[in-house]
Amino acid sequence: MATPEASASTRPTSRVSARIAGIKPSATLAVDAKAKALKAGGRPVIGFGAGQPDFPTPDYVVDAAAAAVRDRANHGYTAAGGLPELKEALARKTRRDSGLEVDPSQVLVTNGGKQAVYSAFATIVDPGDEVLLLAPYWTTYPESIALAGGVAVQVTADESTGYLVTVEQLEAARTEKTKVLLFNSPSNPTGAVYPREQVEAIGRWAYEHGIWVITDEIYEHLVYDGAKAESLPVVVPEMADTTLILNGVAKTYSMTGWRVGWIIGPKDVIKAASSYQSHLCGNVANVSQRAALAAVDGPLDIVDEMRASFDARRKKIVSLLSAIPGVECPTPEGAFYAYPSVKALLGKEIRGERPADTVELADLILREAEVAVVPGEAFGTPGYFRFSYALAEDELVEGVTRVAKLLGEAR
Repeated sequence: MATPEASASTRPTSRVSARIAGIKPSATLAVDAKAKALKAGGRPVIGFGAGQPDFPTPDYVVDAAAAAVRDRANHGYTAAGGLPELKEALARKTRRDSGLEVDPSQVLVTNGGKQAVYSAFATIVDPGDEVLLLAPYWTTYPESIALAGGVAVQVTADESTGYLVTVEQLEAARTEKTKVLLFNSPSNPTGAVYPREQVEAIGRWAYEHGIWVITDEIYEHLVYDGAKAESLPVVVPEMADTTLILNGVAKTYSMTGWRVGWIIGPKDVIKAASSYQSHLCGNVANVSQRAALAAVDGPLDIVDEMRASFDARRKKIVSLLSAIPGVECPTPEGAFYAYPSVKALLGKEIRGERPADTVELADLILREAEVAVVPGEAFGTPGYFRFSYALAEDELVEGVTRVAKLLGEAR
């Protein structure tokens, strides 16, 4: 019989599972938290880190939530997959905004967009399945793939192509283990928007090779200069049975804190994902669902106003960043991010330091200019920064001016 000491010595030394220990914290939230902590300490930090609109949630949405709080029907458990009224409204909204016809049974309401991402991968990815991950990518994507047991295969585009990957790149990355392509247009972090012909080419390639597509459409309404967010299963109808659409109210309606997202897909997959959610967390908070119902069923006037404001900031930040020697900033066509290359500045001396990568350069900018930006390493592409322009224009101008002054010292 083994002694207690011997038994103890054979136990795993880690107190946290390898699966969870391998998760990297959200870089964007970490930068935002650091900026807020410094501001709370009296430092005049300007943060470009958070992907969060600075507008208030529309009044009609808040009013709907206030009424929902007092309705006893919202005080108990409801269907794990979402309120029937909200699922019906999301089907109407999808028809209105993208032209895709879906049944409410094809909709799963989730706790924000992040749960939609994870649940999508958990539902269709088996251990060892490969997922083509277009880079630069949102920080949550690779972690969700890994948690589902999948293997992320990075396919990278840079500023020379406007951050758009080609079918040729996808084909070069495809193997017999490829099961899913993760598609995001408009893109976080680059603001890139795939034109219809490229969406069609990618969709037909995926169909030809039997590859699922998970497409994140959360920035669908934030497009500029005549660009349009094309929904892949609308452009390539054959893909409707092997596509999962992710979306949410966070960006369009300035409702990041309300935590309502959704997945749209084939009925059998949505049924399976709903069963998973019934054990994971049950229903999304009913008050938030009622607020989301008011948002998606309401007018888009306020959305148009927010987009116009973002558009003005977009033009301003691109102009300011492009004027900095060593910075190359493509003009984004969607979302509310600029993603400039700063590769030409790496290794140069700035205030006695020679940052070797964008993590070190971002740290220098925070210390010396009191401006928080997210380094490209967080998005799978070192040598870049993500600037969110979802902040007041005066802060935007002041923040980029500080960065320009500091980087202008590079020698």
